[in-house]
Amino acid sequence: MAHRPEDLVELLPEAQRFLAREAAVGGPEERAGLVLVHDLAGDFDAARAGTLAGAHLLAGLPHEVIARFDADSLVDYRAHRPRMTFNSDRYEAFAAPEILLHAVEDDAGKQFLLLHGAEPDFAWERFVAAVAGLVERLGVTTVIALQAIPMPVPHTRPVTVTAHATRRQLIEQYPVYWGEMRIPGSVSALLELRLGEAGVDALGVAAHVPHYLAQATYPAASLTLLEHLEGLTGLHLPTETLREAAQTNRTEIDEQIAPSPENTAVVAALEQQYDAFTAAREGTDLLSGGEVPSAEEIGAEFERFLADQDRRRD
Repeated sequence: MAHRPEDLVELLPEAQRFLAREAAVGGPEERAGLVLVHDLAGDFDAARAGTLAGAHLLAGLPHEVIARFDADSLVDYRAHRPRMTFNSDRYEAFAAPEILLHAVEDDAGKQFLLLHGAEPDFAWERFVAAVAGLVERLGVTTVIALQAIPMPVPHTRPVTVTAHATRRQLIEQYPVYWGEMRIPGSVSALLELRLGEAGVDALGVAAHVPHYLAQATYPAASLTLLEHLEGLTGLHLPTETLREAAQTNRTEIDEQIAPSPENTAVVAALEQQYDAFTAAREGTDLLSGGEVPSAEEIGAEFERFLADQDRRRD
C-alpha cells in the first residue's frame, strides 16, 4: 500500500523532456504554461460524457503516456468490477482499470496534458497531492475538469453547462445563478479545491445531460465539453466526428421517444421550462452559463442519479 503521494504515480521516461524544461525555469514567467485536462470517470460523468470527450481526443490526436497511477491501490474492484474474458474453459484476459497521464498535441501542434481513467475510490487526498506534485514538476499552470451531470433539460435544445473555478476571473463570461449548496463530493472537485488553496488556477465545466439519458450515450454533451475547452484554453481540437455522432444520436433518440405519448409529453414539458427560462434570461448566453433549475430539482436529480449508480454496482 502506497503511503506517500509520490508512491501512487510512476513517471515514465517520456516525461523527461517536461521535467528537464521545468527544471531549467528561472522564474514563474518562464514556466511552460501547460494545460492539464482531466475527465476522471465517476458518478459525476452522466452519460459518460467526460470520458467520451477524453477518449475522442486520444483517438484523434497524437499522444503518449508520460505517467501511470497505481490503480490497484486507488480503485475498488468490487464496486467497479473489471471485465475479464472467458473462452470455453479458461480465462484469457483481464482488463485492469487504468489512470494515465497523456501528453497530447492539438491540431495546431500545441501540447497539453490529459489525465484519463477511472475516478479513485480510495486515498483521495494522497491522489490529489500526487497530481498537484505533477502540476508543479511538469510546468502546468491551468487545470480543467470535464464533467457531466443529470438535469431536467430536453435533448431537443442546445446542451448547457455549469462552470466553476478557483478564481472568478477564469470564468467571468459564465453567469452565476445559484448560491451555496451541499452536493456529493468527487475527486475532481477536491483536486480543484486543493489546487486553489495552493494558488494554482483550476476550473471545470459540467455539461447538463437530460436526466432520462443519464445512463445512455449522449455525444452532444461530449461535443459541448470540447467546445468549451477550446474556448477556455485556445486549444484546437477535432470535433467533426463527434458532431456527426451527436446528430445521429439525436435522430435515434427522437425515434425511440416518438411512439410513446408519455415520453413525448415529458420532453414537451421540459422544452417549455427551458424556453421560459431562456426568455426570462434574454440576452444571456445559455451556452456559457447554462439552464439552471431550482436547487431542489438539482438535488433531486443528483440523488436519483447516484442512487441508480449504486443499484447498478450492487
